[in-house]
Amino acid sequence: MWDPVQYLAFSDHRARPFHDLLGRVAADTPRRVVDLGCGAGNLTEVLASRWPSAVVEALDSSPEMVEAARSRGLAAEVADVADWMPKPDTDVVVTNAVLQWVPGHDELLRRWIAALPQGAWFALQVPGNFGGPSHTLVRELAARWNLTAFRDEDPVLDPAGYADVLSEAGCQVDAWETTYLQQLSGPDPVLEWVAGTALRPIKAILGDDSFEDFRAELAPMLRTAYPASADGTTWFPFRRVFAVARVQGRG
Repeated sequence: MWDPVQYLAFSDHRARPFHDLLGRVAADTPRRVVDLGCGAGNLTEVLASRWPSAVVEALDSSPEMVEAARSRGLAAEVADVADWMPKPDTDVVVTNAVLQWVPGHDELLRRWIAALPQGAWFALQVPGNFGGPSHTLVRELAARWNLTAFRDEDPVLDPAGYADVLSEAGCQVDAWETTYLQQLSGPDPVLEWVAGTALRPIKAILGDDSFEDFRAELAPMLRTAYPASADGTTWFPFRRVFAVARVQGRG
């Protein structure tokens, strides 16, 4: 279960990669724009505002997130992105911080690109900080708790990996990575950050009471890894991987 309130607690920070991603999409008047993994819909609204004449299709696997998106007036649907296929008039697809949750998504990318029309744009962004303390410490603690169902250590490709997949599928590709240095504030800010994403599967496994014990054990580990500055704020490196592809002519 996703918690839209927890996820949106850092909405400004989480939105920065989305805007950088969208800045590389040069579509003019697309017929259909798809937000794969729309979350609470706050960024889907940006797509609708940029392309007001387009049909905006939004989907997410979380009923809680879809309900939040619908409260914004969006026609969001509950669906698994792994089951989605583009309609013939799909000219822009955006998937922001979603594919890290989908094992084997490189094959999905090939399938989606093959179904998109010539000239369509596909833009993806995924976190690339799975080797950082915010994630390695969670995995170490999960192992001590015998949580063997916790997810893979390396669920995404690097920019070159996505460039290879998309170019081989017949696209012109722009791929890159950025590490944002986010300034977080409040008590245990890195813990609160990962609570909205990386800790969600652990909470689902443990239940509320045991999850609070897990959090209490994780908190000092993260405070040591990410010490507060003299002003009380914490600097958090936030690496993201991007790829923007345009479908070329099919021979």
